[in-house]
Amino acid sequence: MSSSTNVTYLILDGFVELETYRYLYFVITLVVYLGIICCNCVVIFVICTNKCLHEPMYIFITALLLNSLLGTLALYPKLLVDLLSEKQVVSLESCLFQSYCIYTYASSEFTLLTAMAYDRYVSICKPLQYSTLVNITTVKKLLFFCWFVPSCENVVALILTSQVKLCKFRLNRIYCSNSTVVKLSCGDTSVRNSYGMFVFSVAVFPPMIIIIFTYIRIITECLKNSKNFRRKALQTCFPHLFIFITFTVTSCFEVITSRLENNVPHIVSMIISVEIVVISPLINPIIYGLKLQEISMRLTKMFWKIRTYVCL
Repeated sequence: MSSSTNVTYLILDGFVELETYRYLYFVITLVVYLGIICCNCVVIFVICTNKCLHEPMYIFITALLLNSLLGTLALYPKLLVDLLSEKQVVSLESCLFQSYCIYTYASSEFTLLTAMAYDRYVSICKPLQYSTLVNITTVKKLLFFCWFVPSCENVVALILTSQVKLCKFRLNRIYCSNSTVVKLSCGDTSVRNSYGMFVFSVAVFPPMIIIIFTYIRIITECLKNSKNFRRKALQTCFPHLFIFITFTVTSCFEVITSRLENNVPHIVSMIISVEIVVISPLINPIIYGLKLQEISMRLTKMFWKIRTYVCL
């Protein structure tokens, strides 16, 4: 629908029984969002305030957690407002910007996980060359690449989607995405759909191939060495591998359900659509905080100091 100022508004029509469960949804969403902020910020704080953690692996972890915070910032504030509003509407411009931010977050997650896999590969398979191959300059270049390339890819998608002529104004979602906005068009969308699948393929498959290759090399190297070497190597690799598999699965489910929306029960589609901005942002800091000994030890010390201070 369009207002007198020629601003196009879209109705977010994906909420399930909102009138009945409005406040329950709000409380759950608020608790999840605060949990994401607290967990990520605590781990980032620990890494930033401990100089011994100012190493490439921990810098990449910090970047991954910051990416999660930026991705959730694009969704949760707007979602919380919508849950308490009588009408769930969004301007087309805001909708496209939200879609761009969420897609860039997801694409950057894959590139960051790939950079982290490269870091682990060099650390385990080429330890003597580690300081040369993964120095601070290399880390800066990798981080720039991890955010710049996804941003450019999704800018093109944003421009293509902004040019569609809409003949429907109800999004069957609780947040915006390129694919759902394109479905509102009454014209030919083959180019936009093809580009969307191209971006998804570039975002997922090259990182998957690189990460599989690095882990094959890591496993091969582990089999050549002692049990203690294998234990230490797998201890640093397990969180990364677990997070990569989780994020890949949730991302693929989201793309599949968005393409087959009419064939999937609505409530299932809604649950899957938010997994990408719930599961990874919430479990990333927990996994890294518990499984990496250096971070876990400093978290324990920090909470012990806080507890001692409170008791005094």
